[in-house]
Amino acid sequence: MKRRAIILALLVVAALAGGVWWLTRRGVVTSELTLNGNVDLRQVALAFNGNDRIAEVLVQEGDRVSRGEVLARLDTSRLAPQVAQAEAQVAAQRAAVERLHNGSRPEEIAQARANLESAKADARNAKKQYERKQSLLEKNAGSQMDADTAKAVADVAEARVEVNQKALDLAVVGPRQEDIAQAEAQLRSNEAQLAFLRQQLADAELRAPVDGVVRSRLMEPGEMASPLRPVFSLAIVDPKWVRTYVSEPDLGKVRTGMQTSVAVDSFPGRRFDGWVGFVSPVAEFTPKTVETTELRTSLVYEVRVFVKDPQNSLPLGMPATVHLRTGGDSAQQVTEDK
Repeated sequence: MKRRAIILALLVVAALAGGVWWLTRRGVVTSELTLNGNVDLRQVALAFNGNDRIAEVLVQEGDRVSRGEVLARLDTSRLAPQVAQAEAQVAAQRAAVERLHNGSRPEEIAQARANLESAKADARNAKKQYERKQSLLEKNAGSQMDADTAKAVADVAEARVEVNQKALDLAVVGPRQEDIAQAEAQLRSNEAQLAFLRQQLADAELRAPVDGVVRSRLMEPGEMASPLRPVFSLAIVDPKWVRTYVSEPDLGKVRTGMQTSVAVDSFPGRRFDGWVGFVSPVAEFTPKTVETTELRTSLVYEVRVFVKDPQNSLPLGMPATVHLRTGGDSAQQVTEDK
């Protein structure tokens, strides 16, 4: 009887061992990988794109700012009149180009035609005067000087007819294409100058490029701005991640997209949801800032674990512990991928 009980117990133990082995092979038995690291994020140094005196600084350290929000302004008392002048020049040149495209007005053509008719009438009168003087000269009733003077007046009148005829032809044909092209080129030049000045005016407002938090306010109103001198240091809080490292034996347990939880000492009992966003393909020696139990000369791989932190509870540099579930469904997925 005792022997049968021992055999039955051995069979139960064997069955349990077999079940554990089968579950392990199927990836159901869960295990967890713990990594240590620090909270990391990107920072942006914001500087004006011009050189002028700062007129306003509108935000303080710690303020949350949105993309496109105005953070500071430059003095534009000298730039605004230049923009107004450039706008007037563009308007004048645009009117000149439009006038060339429209050509001569009907009234201008009518005026040129009237001038031509007047010149023709003067030419006919001058010609008759010359003919009378010439007739008197042939009858010895006039002088050669009077005939020569009448001839000169008639020639001038004929020349004036030709001039007015050309003026009428030009009025009918309209401006030359070369003149139109030159006027259009001048208009484009004026418009480019206006666009440049307007961009300078827009650059006088320093806007946030992304959503973030003001970490440092580095300049104050009255100081001279420069593209080389940042006015703010802006922290980009989304995305935020934990920079950690995994040793080579555990590298096969980590893959991009794995769900994780992050814990910090400042919030005991609280876990922040996250996921593995990056696994470095290149090995490196353990950084001195990483505290692990392995030797400092062991090779590790950088891992970035992105964290959901809508309340911005995790400041830059805070030590954090990352918990990765490497068993269960995750292990099963790894097995299936292989």
